[in-house]
Amino acid sequence: MRLALTLNYSGARMSLDMDKVLELERLGYDSVWSAESYGSDAVTPLAWIAARTERLHVGTGIMQMGGRTPAATAMTAMTLDALSGGRFRLGLGVSGPQVVEGWHGQPFGKPLARTREYVEIVRRIFRREKALEFRGEYYQVPYTGPDATGLGKPLKSILHGRADLPIYLAAVGPKNIALAAEIADGWIPTFFAASRMAMFRAWLDEGFRARGGAPARFDLMPMVAVVVGDDLAACRAPVKAKLALYVGGMGARGRNFYTDIARRYGYEEAAKTIQDLYLAGRKAEAEAAVPDALVDEVALCGPRERIRERLAVWRTSGVTTLMVAGDRLAARTMAELVL
Repeated sequence: MRLALTLNYSGARMSLDMDKVLELERLGYDSVWSAESYGSDAVTPLAWIAARTERLHVGTGIMQMGGRTPAATAMTAMTLDALSGGRFRLGLGVSGPQVVEGWHGQPFGKPLARTREYVEIVRRIFRREKALEFRGEYYQVPYTGPDATGLGKPLKSILHGRADLPIYLAAVGPKNIALAAEIADGWIPTFFAASRMAMFRAWLDEGFRARGGAPARFDLMPMVAVVVGDDLAACRAPVKAKLALYVGGMGARGRNFYTDIARRYGYEEAAKTIQDLYLAGRKAEAEAAVPDALVDEVALCGPRERIRERLAVWRTSGVTTLMVAGDRLAARTMAELVL
């Protein structure tokens, strides 16, 4: 099982702890992944990191599809991959309606159909087998709409990149997970519970069947919060805050993918309570309503030996890479326990 680290969003000010990143490379981490919401972008920090490291792979976890055309994403991926010596991995995701429509000003539409078209176009650009032509529900290349000039023509990338540059999909719902298994090289789950792998395996296998069989390599890379300390309640607290934010407020009442995750795990009543409290502005109460059991399913918290014990289920679940979300102590502890 390999280790990766996810970087935090920027917050009000952008900063990058390169000393931490360089330490990860020395510790034997496989990769570092960036993120974006509606502040710092996912690409620029990776260019900075790739220029300062030699072995560490860099990946977007994730680039929002609503914010870039497939061609723009492919160009960025090939450029970073070339400049880093083949160390780039492309992680994509649809985000959610609030961000896609509220920030990027794009229709959210049908996530499955949009993702399938997007990935297919990006792969065609990578392969460079012929000039790009595509006719889909969401993307038409060249564009031939009623306001087209008629001057567009099929083009092929000038840059010759890796035809098999890895593409990862962030997915949380059953159909999206199956799609990741069908068309991607890896899956990035959020709030993943290793103890429920049998449920996830059924959806992954559905995708592999549609693909014609499981590929030789498919990277199952869940993001897992790691908080190390002697006070278990104190370690759980930041994870509860994040769960309350996502389950309670990262989406509308009737359409929140993270609320669906909690319900799928059997926390139906807690999910409703968390969402009701959060949307009413009672954030502290929403955090307090997050069950300890849910935290322990999706995160690794507490003293080092407790984390060591709880790692057993992750090791046997089929996870190939653990993407750690945590501070330097968490990163070092995981390197000692896993690598």
